[in-house]
Amino acid sequence: MKILVWGINYSPEVSGIAPFNKALCEFLAGRGHEVTMLTTFPYYPQWKKRPEDLGKLWKEETINGVKVIRVWHYVPQELSSLKRIIHEASFLGLSFLHAMSLEKMDVAVVISPPLGLGFFAWLFSQLKKTPFVFHVQDLQPDAALSLGMLKPSRFTQLLYKLEALAYAKAARVSGISQGMINAFKAKKVPPEKIILFPNGVAVPGADFFPLPGAFRARHKIEPDICVATYSGNLGAKQGLDILLDVAEKVVDQPILIVICGDGARRTAMERQVADRKLKNLLLLPLQDEIAYREMQVDTSVSLITQIKGTGQFFFPSKLLSSMVFHKAVLAVADGDSELALAVKDSQCGLVVEPENVDALASALIEMSSPARQLLMGQNGKKWVAQYAFDVVHGNFEGQLLKLVAPSQ
Repeated sequence: MKILVWGINYSPEVSGIAPFNKALCEFLAGRGHEVTMLTTFPYYPQWKKRPEDLGKLWKEETINGVKVIRVWHYVPQELSSLKRIIHEASFLGLSFLHAMSLEKMDVAVVISPPLGLGFFAWLFSQLKKTPFVFHVQDLQPDAALSLGMLKPSRFTQLLYKLEALAYAKAARVSGISQGMINAFKAKKVPPEKIILFPNGVAVPGADFFPLPGAFRARHKIEPDICVATYSGNLGAKQGLDILLDVAEKVVDQPILIVICGDGARRTAMERQVADRKLKNLLLLPLQDEIAYREMQVDTSVSLITQIKGTGQFFFPSKLLSSMVFHKAVLAVADGDSELALAVKDSQCGLVVEPENVDALASALIEMSSPARQLLMGQNGKKWVAQYAFDVVHGNFEGQLLKLVAPSQ
C-alpha cells in the first residue's frame, strides 16, 4: 500500500503524539508499505522550534524507511486560544497544499488533533479519490470545554460541526481507548466504521534497562528515598499543582517528588517551587533517551495526574511506559476514567480522586513500601503485553488492508 500519515507531530519530538506516529510509520514501512509522513518541524512540548529549523518553509527527508515531509507552521511563544487557532490553521492550510501535490495514495491516516484536519482530509479524499481513516488521539472540543479553555459559543458549535463532518466523511474512525469508542457511538458514528487503535508501547529486552543507581547518584538521592516521578508534558490538563501541595504534606517523609518535562506550565511551576521552598521536589527538564531510562529505573513510584472531569477524554500513554519499566503507579484521576479503570484492572497501583491532597499524600506514603512497589510493578509488566506495538500495529494494518482491498 501507498500510505499517507498526516499529523502535526512527529519525531524527533519525544512526548505526546509524536512517538506513536513515528512507531506506526516505521512499522508500516517495515512491513513493505510505501509510507509518507506529512507533518511540521518539531516544536513540542517546548513550543519552540529548533534553531536549525527557523525560517525553513519545507523539508523532505527519509528516516528509517519513511519519507518525512515537513511544512512551516506558526509556533507562538506564549499560548492563548487565538494563537493556538492560528498555530493549527497555519499547519492545516500549508499541509493541505502539499498533500495535493503528492502522488495518489491508497489510503490516508489522519491524526487528530488538530480537529480541523478532518475537513481538509475530506477535501483531499474527494480531490485525490483517497479514503481516509480519522484517528482521534484527543476528543478536542469535549476536552477544551471540560478544561475551561473554551466556553459554549458559536465557535464551539463550529468545532462540533467540524468533528461531525470528519466522522461522517471518514472511511473509518479510530480511537485510542474504549471510552473514546463509546463516545464515538454516542456521537452517532456507525459501529461498522469504528476501530479501536490504542497507543502501544515497545516491550524491550533486558539490555534496554540501564543498571540502577546512575540517576540517584547524579542528583545525590539516597538509596532508601522513595522517588515518585512524573515525566511528560507540563500543561493544564495534567493538574500538576497537586504534586506541589503533596510535597508540603510529606516533607517529613523519606520521599522525593520528581517532575520532569516541559510545557506551557513550566515557568509558573518553577516560580511556585521556588516561592514555596519545596526542598523535597525536584523539577527537571526533558531528559535525553539514556538519562530518561536511568531516571525510570531509579524511580520507585510513577505519578500520573489528570484534572477533575477530563478522564473520559484522555488516556495517558505514560501509564504504559511506567509498566514497561515495571513501576508501581499512583494515579490522580476520576474513578470512572480510562486511566483509573486500567490501573485497577491491571492491579499496578492506586487511584486517588483529583483535588484530594490528603488522600494523595496518604497513598504516596502507603506506596513507599518496596514490597508493594515490587508486586504492583510485576502486575503491570504482565498486563502491558497486550499493548505491544507489534500487536496493536498489526491489527491496525489489517484494518487498512480491508479498507483498501475489502475482497482480499
